[in-house]
Amino acid sequence: MKFDFGKILFWAAFLIGLTPIFAVSQTVQPLQNQQGGETANPVVLIIVIGALALAPFGLIMLTSFVKIAVVLSILRNALGTQQIPPNQVITGIALILTVFIMAPVVEKMRAEAGTIQDTEAIFSEVSVKTLFEASERGKKPLRDFLLRYAHEKHRVMFFGLAQQMAQRNGNDPNQITAEDFRVVIPAFVTSQLTEAFQIGFILFIPFLIIDMVVANILQAMGMFMLSPTIISLPFKLLLFVLISGWEILIKNLVLGYV
Repeated sequence: MKFDFGKILFWAAFLIGLTPIFAVSQTVQPLQNQQGGETANPVVLIIVIGALALAPFGLIMLTSFVKIAVVLSILRNALGTQQIPPNQVITGIALILTVFIMAPVVEKMRAEAGTIQDTEAIFSEVSVKTLFEASERGKKPLRDFLLRYAHEKHRVMFFGLAQQMAQRNGNDPNQITAEDFRVVIPAFVTSQLTEAFQIGFILFIPFLIIDMVVANILQAMGMFMLSPTIISLPFKLLLFVLISGWEILIKNLVLGYV
């Protein structure tokens, strides 16, 4: 039986590492060899290893994680709180919001891919084919999500670049479509970064005004040796708390994917 191992590794790695696409109903019973020991299909082992390697990539680059993490990092710089909240907290908040946002997509992928009921067949050759077919069905909701939040100009740009690279390498550029993952994924990531910096610019404006006002007051009072950041930081924190900044920011980040 002939398989496209590149596609098997990529899609199976994403589906296994990013989301629980296949529900297991009982404990897996590996195949038994002639000596009575437990053996496993090498292809399945390769898929599992690929899943472990590509799971962080799928979680970060194919979800809303990039946009949320960048916005929270820009907010920390705008407040001028140095390492507060720390990187672990920012990553944790971004991860929790990503799970919350991606839950409907994951459920739809699981429904499209289906469920493997016979867990004893996971280690057989047929199960590898079933896994590949399920991944082909389950990738459509993910593609729809990426297309929905990838800007048109970025999709056009990467589509043209993909055709140019294919033609330069002697391949047929007509085989590349605008919905290929090689086009959609970089367009989605670029769009997310663009939106994150746009939000960051808006976040910076009120805090920048506070810094300028405090700096002018200190200069007028002749207090040149006192850093304006030390004085403006409490006012920026107070402003952010009074307007329920965390609630507004998180709410709008989530609503951006509704």
